[in-house]
Amino acid sequence: MRKNNLEIREALLEDLQILKTFEQGIIQFERPFASNLKKDPVEYYDLKELILRHDAHVLVATIEGEIVGSGYALIKNSKPYFDPEQYVYLGFMFVSPQHRGKGINGEITERLVGWAKSKNLFEIQLDVYAENESALSAYKKMGFKPDLLKMRLVIPEH
Repeated sequence: MRKNNLEIREALLEDLQILKTFEQGIIQFERPFASNLKKDPVEYYDLKELILRHDAHVLVATIEGEIVGSGYALIKNSKPYFDPEQYVYLGFMFVSPQHRGKGINGEITERLVGWAKSKNLFEIQLDVYAENESALSAYKKMGFKPDLLKMRLVIPEH
């Protein structure tokens, strides 16, 4: 896939170092939305395992050979009372700050949705912080609709 020198490809183990910096970028971006995140160092993903898994598809976006974005799709089992029995979960959605606003996240998402279809899975889910208005807006434009909203109450200790 080429659009303004943009290529989307499967992630390789050789990409792990840059992907780990993307993971830290996601964590830093999400800190204002997640007061319950532990202090650094924090890791969300086992990226090596995700790259190697057969039920996952990790993609990177490159521009002129430089990795500028990422995302993954992972097949998950639904709770016993939900249909369909399996769905595809999207995560690790990241675009380098200097390349945001160019549709790169949309291109990655489109490819991940295509992978889900190739596995005969037709439900896609992802998590977005309720206060992350830019992400909410972007995903709504792609056809995602809000679902269950998780709520928290932090009780003061004193």
